[in-house]
Amino acid sequence: MAESVLKEIIPPVTEVQRQSLWRRAWEAVQLPALALFTAFVVGGFIIALSDFKVLEALADTVSRLNPIGYALLILTAVVLIGGVAISRKPEIILSRLGFAATGRQSRWFNIIAVVLTIAAVIGLLVIIGFGHVLELAWNAVISAYGALLEGSLGNPAQMIAALQSGDSRAIALAFYPISESLVASTPYIFAGLAVALGFRCGLFNIGAEGQLFIGALTSVFVGYSLTGLPAIVHIPLALGAGALGGALWGFVPGFLKARVGAHEVINTIMMNYIAFRLSEWLLNGPMKRPGAVPVSPFIAESAQLPRFFPDPIRFHLGFFIALGMAVFVWWFLFKSRWGFEIRTVGANPNAARYAGMNIAFNIILAMCMSGALAGMAGANEVLGVNYNLANAFSSGYGFDSIALALLGRSHPFGVVLAALLFGTLRSGGTRMQNVAQIPIDIIIVVQALVIAFMAAPGIIRAIYRIVKPREGEVVFTRGWGR
Repeated sequence: MAESVLKEIIPPVTEVQRQSLWRRAWEAVQLPALALFTAFVVGGFIIALSDFKVLEALADTVSRLNPIGYALLILTAVVLIGGVAISRKPEIILSRLGFAATGRQSRWFNIIAVVLTIAAVIGLLVIIGFGHVLELAWNAVISAYGALLEGSLGNPAQMIAALQSGDSRAIALAFYPISESLVASTPYIFAGLAVALGFRCGLFNIGAEGQLFIGALTSVFVGYSLTGLPAIVHIPLALGAGALGGALWGFVPGFLKARVGAHEVINTIMMNYIAFRLSEWLLNGPMKRPGAVPVSPFIAESAQLPRFFPDPIRFHLGFFIALGMAVFVWWFLFKSRWGFEIRTVGANPNAARYAGMNIAFNIILAMCMSGALAGMAGANEVLGVNYNLANAFSSGYGFDSIALALLGRSHPFGVVLAALLFGTLRSGGTRMQNVAQIPIDIIIVVQALVIAFMAAPGIIRAIYRIVKPREGEVVFTRGWGR
């Protein structure tokens, strides 16, 4: 009886619906996965060509080439160019061979052409004498990306050995890398949600960095100035102060945009500079701790976000608060009336005005909420990581959040995934620099490649010949003159 009632309420999923669900899931995953793969492949070439050992071996090998070697090198270039040309136009080759150029045949022919081209190029380079150069380049790339993975996710063998030993210190050290990646991802989640919410209303909030600073200032002030409070009261007060400070800093450009039409990009940039200089003055004056360094006093222990593990692991409650805010923003945008109005104003303000929606109110509301989320990012760093506020404490979280919102397609859950990626790259980049001796500039280039390929799905579709789906929501901001 109960099963029949449940079947009437929740009809069973048919095989066609199941296949459609898997197809949509694959379509959602394949572009980001291919973008990551492409970025790391291109980054591998950059890492190899920037390695001094590889460059020295390359110069030495070229200097010892004879005329036959130069001829084979030219042949290698011709094979590479020809393979690329064939892989880009497989239909022409298939039609010449008498095959119908279907999509499946073209794709398989494309894969075979690429594999054969790579094999031919590697074989010719080995024959010429570039085998040692290729070996050094491969070792450089493997060392760099191995350090990236180990620095961001940890060493699996070390984790298993630590768990088997039962030593708490060894377990903490083994899981330290992945915990640091989550710690680095937390402010990215808050800041990415801030910019994404503005995008949904058609607003380009470049002021997340300044709002983050103001949120950190207000939260650290509440954290050290109020004493004798229990943690259950002090922590919400400090977090709320950070959110309120960011909201007030977002209210100003929102109000100017709604009332006089002043563009939010210019206003938020100007507000950033005011926030930077204001924080410098406060940390060198009224909020300065006694001493020569411009830094605030430590917050009270009752204002510190709880950490779940002993030192050196810094993983704290702020990560789960950030996830909770992502769920709240999703509910607000897609399940509430105000969120519907914000999305309508962002998509078509003229239609929203015709429907009786208050354009000015929704712009101010979106900017205030965006500022509050960015302010919580600053409060998270103060209350959960640093326990004080130093001059120029942020390493660009607010500006990186613009790329986060774009990568996440302005969807809260997409922003969370993009933030986890950014946190992983930031945490693993430190080990790449220390262990693999990769210059910090190359690390930034690799991170930029990831952003570029993930933010430009058209390039990935062109490279891998993926047909663009007919349906899909595109989130964009309005231009300067609208």
